[in-house]
Amino acid sequence: MRLSVAMCTYNGARYLREQLASLAAQTRLPDELVVCDDCSSDETRSLLEEFKARAAFPVRLYFNEQNLRSSKNFEKAIRLCEGELIALCDQDDVWLPEKLERTEATFAASPDVGLVFTDLEVVDENLRPLGYRAWQSFWVDFGEREQWLFEQGKALDVLLTRNVVTGTAMAFRVQYRELVLPLPEFDQHLIHDYWIAMLIAAVARLAYIKTPLVKYRAHTGQVAGLVGPDYIAEGLNGRKFWVPNHRIELLLERFLEKNGSRYRAAAVGLKARIRHQQVCDQLPDQKMARRVLEVLRELFAGRYHLCAPPESNGWRDAAIDLLPYKFRSER
Repeated sequence: MRLSVAMCTYNGARYLREQLASLAAQTRLPDELVVCDDCSSDETRSLLEEFKARAAFPVRLYFNEQNLRSSKNFEKAIRLCEGELIALCDQDDVWLPEKLERTEATFAASPDVGLVFTDLEVVDENLRPLGYRAWQSFWVDFGEREQWLFEQGKALDVLLTRNVVTGTAMAFRVQYRELVLPLPEFDQHLIHDYWIAMLIAAVARLAYIKTPLVKYRAHTGQVAGLVGPDYIAEGLNGRKFWVPNHRIELLLERFLEKNGSRYRAAAVGLKARIRHQQVCDQLPDQKMARRVLEVLRELFAGRYHLCAPPESNGWRDAAIDLLPYKFRSER
């Protein structure tokens, strides 16, 4: 299989050299590296041109005439890739030598897998380990329960509570490019990697590699970052409906544009989630009879079980919604 690496850069000279060196040290070299630079004003361009001149594989460089910002720059890079597999690459991390080899092998072993991702070792600016991995971090928390759900084909159930797939750790089959592109205008909690993972999870299997194959550099200049497992989020009492309706509606809109039974099935599931969230958001606090009726209707329609996050279940969530407001945890 031809394997493309799509890299986006922007004023990345401080760390770029180490990332490029890690690409050159792969046990399975990419068939091409596609780089889209987003109007860098530092030495990024010269570093890329130097690397292209000595790389053992084709390097295609594109320098934007105007700033596209991260997600739209990745959209451009993904569209320009010619491989059957597309691996995303950030400018400030370091890949372990076997990353591409193991990723390709996972795809080859399972033709029904649409996306593969790995764990990452979180390091500081100087590549010193910070003592935890990405899957152990507060916002990701990709433990045994979530991994089991992925193996059962329920990756979307996990992803609709939080993102567990980091862009620089992922690769996907090119056949899903027309599904994930164009990338919509995102808010700060929904960026390109999350969008790609959720869309592909709705129509294909996602596979994971437990070994951390990326040194993920945590620093102040990141577009998005990770925090350790001991982090405490103020005012957060639960993760149910981590993805609000307006984001689910973006996914639904994309599936409604496509033809095919897989897309129709995905759309049905997303519509059910949107309805369930709307009902739960509008449960009356004072009219208990109506509240009980609405909860029971959702329960017996199966939507509580459909929408329950991995750390909960439908019966528990229905019971919580039956309680008076002052006894319920904040959703």
